[in-house]
Amino acid sequence: MKKTPDSFPIVAIDGPSGAGKSTISRMLARRLNFTHIDTGAMYRCIALAALRRGIDPEDEAALAELCERVKIDFKRQDGQQRVILDGEDVSGEIRTPAVSLLTSRVSSVAAVREKMVAMQREMGREGGVVLEGRDIGSVVFPDAGIKFFLTASAQERGARRYRELREQGHEVDLQQTIDEVISRDQADSSRQHSPLTQAEDAILVDSTDMTIEQVVEMMARRVRSLDRDSGCLQGESV
Repeated sequence: MKKTPDSFPIVAIDGPSGAGKSTISRMLARRLNFTHIDTGAMYRCIALAALRRGIDPEDEAALAELCERVKIDFKRQDGQQRVILDGEDVSGEIRTPAVSLLTSRVSSVAAVREKMVAMQREMGREGGVVLEGRDIGSVVFPDAGIKFFLTASAQERGARRYRELREQGHEVDLQQTIDEVISRDQADSSRQHSPLTQAEDAILVDSTDMTIEQVVEMMARRVRSLDRDSGCLQGESV
């Protein structure tokens, strides 16, 4: 049977840096047997490609041309989703602090966002997908079947990011990591093109005092109980 957004809903998960979107989206997609699309990784790929080529993040023309040249793919390997940039597995490299800092600047460029949004719409057009990002429910798929806005306190998000980087072998400072999360919040919320914002009909999920499994289970229940007639749920808080 051909998948359609009506029979296989699009699940949009937006939220700030460090909220746990990647882990939760991946687990939710597996629970629902949906496809997981990490849109943030796509912007990180552009940032990494720009960093490698020495492209000035203020050079919009060069970034626009870069978007046309690079090829971004996702593939599953040993049960894990890998991010492929021009045939190379960059799943780890796109998570480094240097790439993280550059990503916010690169993603604010209109030409970059236009290209990425077009790619994301093509990937998710048949439904049965969980997309995560910062503007999925407000810009990429405003008519998504169900939308979540996942957040947590800046201190908790910074601590999570700190633990993640330490586990990857990076030498980082906790307070500096928290400060970087706060700085990223400000940049993402104030950018001119597609700023980070909660869609009016998104369900707000504050995961500060929740485990990953609790968040995934709650979201899975919401998706499974989705009113297919209305196609969406009204915004609320959890």
